[in-house]
Amino acid sequence: SLVAGLPTPSSLFRELRDEELGRLCARVCALLREEDWGPDAPDALRRLFLIVSATKYNRRLERPCLALLQTTLCSPTCPEQLQLLCAAVLREMSPCDSLSLSCDHIQNTRQLGLVASVLLAQGDQQQVRSLAQRVLKVLESRQPEGPSLRHLLPIVSKVTSLAPDALREEQTRALSKRLGDWLRYASVQQAVAHSSGGFFSTPRARQLGPVTEVDGAVATDFFTVLSTGQRFTEDQWLNVQAFSMLRAWLLDSGPGGSSAPDADDKSELEGSTLSVLSAASTAGHLLPPQQWLREKAFEYCQRLLEQSNRRESRGHPSCLWPCLVEAVLVLDVLCQQDPSFLYRTLSCLKPLHTRLRGDPAWVRALLPVAQFFLHHGEAAAVDAEAVYQHLFTRIPAEHFHSPMLAFEFVQFCRDSLPLFGRNLGILRTSFPNLFKACLVIHEPEQGLGGLGCAGPLGQCPGMGWGRPCPQEGEVGPGLVAGLAELVQFLAWNSPPLTSDFVALLPSLVDAGTAVEMLHLLLDLPCLTAALDLQLRSLQAASERPPWDVSIRAPGCLEALRDSQVQGLFQHLLRAHASGTVERLTPLYRLLQPLAGCARVVQCAEAVPTLLRAFFSAVTQFADGALASQLALLLLERSDSLYQVPGYEAGVHRVLSSQFPALCKLRPPLVVEQARELLEFVGGPRSGGHVLTSVVWAIGEYLSVSWDRRCTVEQINNFFEALEALLFEVTQSRPSTTLPKCPPQVITVLMTTLTKLASRSQDLIPRVSLLLSKMRTLAQSPATGSTPGEEGVGAIHTRATELLNLLKMPSVAQFVFTPSVEVSEPRYHRDTNTALPLVLRTVSRLVEREAGLLPG
Repeated sequence: SLVAGLPTPSSLFRELRDEELGRLCARVCALLREEDWGPDAPDALRRLFLIVSATKYNRRLERPCLALLQTTLCSPTCPEQLQLLCAAVLREMSPCDSLSLSCDHIQNTRQLGLVASVLLAQGDQQQVRSLAQRVLKVLESRQPEGPSLRHLLPIVSKVTSLAPDALREEQTRALSKRLGDWLRYASVQQAVAHSSGGFFSTPRARQLGPVTEVDGAVATDFFTVLSTGQRFTEDQWLNVQAFSMLRAWLLDSGPGGSSAPDADDKSELEGSTLSVLSAASTAGHLLPPQQWLREKAFEYCQRLLEQSNRRESRGHPSCLWPCLVEAVLVLDVLCQQDPSFLYRTLSCLKPLHTRLRGDPAWVRALLPVAQFFLHHGEAAAVDAEAVYQHLFTRIPAEHFHSPMLAFEFVQFCRDSLPLFGRNLGILRTSFPNLFKACLVIHEPEQGLGGLGCAGPLGQCPGMGWGRPCPQEGEVGPGLVAGLAELVQFLAWNSPPLTSDFVALLPSLVDAGTAVEMLHLLLDLPCLTAALDLQLRSLQAASERPPWDVSIRAPGCLEALRDSQVQGLFQHLLRAHASGTVERLTPLYRLLQPLAGCARVVQCAEAVPTLLRAFFSAVTQFADGALASQLALLLLERSDSLYQVPGYEAGVHRVLSSQFPALCKLRPPLVVEQARELLEFVGGPRSGGHVLTSVVWAIGEYLSVSWDRRCTVEQINNFFEALEALLFEVTQSRPSTTLPKCPPQVITVLMTTLTKLASRSQDLIPRVSLLLSKMRTLAQSPATGSTPGEEGVGAIHTRATELLNLLKMPSVAQFVFTPSVEVSEPRYHRDTNTALPLVLRTVSRLVEREAGLLPG
């Protein structure tokens, strides 16, 4: 590690002042100028690296220090440790105008690799191209016993990704030929182990014998990344590196990449300056270089598939599945570039898929196999529906507790959306189970006040490298549904994944699943609590950590075995879209002790973001019937939420903004759902945001101009209900259980009552009297539930404006209920012609010309 031996917290490095940094730079310069570098130099460079890397803004180092770091890095006598630290510091400082590195005269490939990493960090395209030519020149001039190329291949791979046109066509063909040779013709003998020179050692080198397979058998075929041994030869290391860069190289240099398509160009064989790179077997002359590389890559991947079928020997590192995944991805690229590989690949992947389905240790390798069938199933006339069904049902259900699988599952779904085609319905109906695939993308550490979970969830390693998770299969089938843990990860750790899921959500929702998905989103915190509780129930009480709240609330664990709520648990933890809705209020009460867990709180904080994405998608296709259904659902669920600190307020802010949008989508909604709206405004309410939006929508859309079915009786009924509500919120005294009413609620209520009176002019005397009382009440120092001076002033001003407007009923009707011609452009909603401005203008006119008005 670059910072080994430095226990100082990184926060101290971030808070280091420039003066202290200057003193450290002076000490680094003094140490690097010494002829014999001692142990203090690496320690000082480690501290300097921590300072420049732990600070968000760019640290500025003095020019003498930067120059000395570059000199030390390029010095042929500098120890490798110091060169590594100098390169690390310079990379952190890049891009920097003070850097003047050059790799033109560096022969040591390790040193060249370090200098190249700094130049690549600079990001200058011209430097990248010059670096590419220098690296290719070193590759060209390499002698059999020359320096190692292991430090240069990563540079070549990075160069082709940053500047695909940095290599000329003949260089690309020559290197492709060489990569194919490294893949296919690496030695199968282990490297010679040299004697350490001890008393009992012999001066002769010891031959370790051939490399072995993953099951311990002697390798009888060519070398791959899955071949094992105690020491690797140079060409074996190049084999490993060639495979690691193979897929990116195929994409960059193949059809559609930066290089031209293959051509049977004999110049490469007759006189290319890079012929030393591509001089190999006679068989290679029969194919163009790119096709030669593809053939060798196909053979290599076939060999990996065969090796992955062997049983691992005891003590062998379990790295089979990452290599298998990469092999399948390479085969996918090969088939896209050359369809002639397709049928040969299908003969390998069909039995592979059958084998992987039956082995839980290989579950993550199923994703690239499914991706292959998505890309090529139709071209090969293969019905891949069974692959999709297994992927979206069994995999999330049985392996939701794998963090990396969950992350890869989300990425796979997003990347593959254009490929699902007619099978998108499988994705939509499986959305509860699909979301459950993302259950534990990131697992928090134990001991953080309830963040950690016991049982299989807590024991599953984050990077399993193919090991089956402990206690595989012990998680009950009831745990195979939900979206909560995906949202938990989004809120805790990875904002980029939030955008991934927001991009995925529109494809998961349609008219048939919108209502059920909205219920699921609103119940996410409750779902998280249920999942945590059920995972904890898998362990004995003595094994659970002392901070586990379920120990202090045994009723929660007993609820899992309560037959009366088992149906609710099963519905909440369902695996597929059921098309039904259940009221989960009994579960809210049972799981309330878990509402304060950090896991649940974090999930609740992410729900508003997902709700906005949901409504943004739904409003694109919702018809009038769905808009009415969702609007009623908002009213119903606004007072039926799992009580998590701060959750209800955040959800109400989103719902209050979406209810008017749904009413705008279907204006007759207010008339059609008059009974439900009357029950809402007349019943118990918990928040002001939703109430304000509902009252505003009643005043806006309860009109004959929006729906011919609107009657005077309906207007009178709403008027009486809102009048009683206004009296209730203004006359009641605030308390701990009944907080002060927001002034927005009062002003919107007064405005809506005035709108209704303008449409039924028999109500004008009643609303005028009510507004006069409100103006007097606002001026009274004994106001009960009205807030502060600002709120009182706003209420008084609005009451005065409305009173003055009602003195001209025809003007009031025009302002509050404009005709269709006027309402289409909605001029009165413009910033400069908004309703408050109209009210103030009319108020001034009335006050100045009061003597000319009747009454």
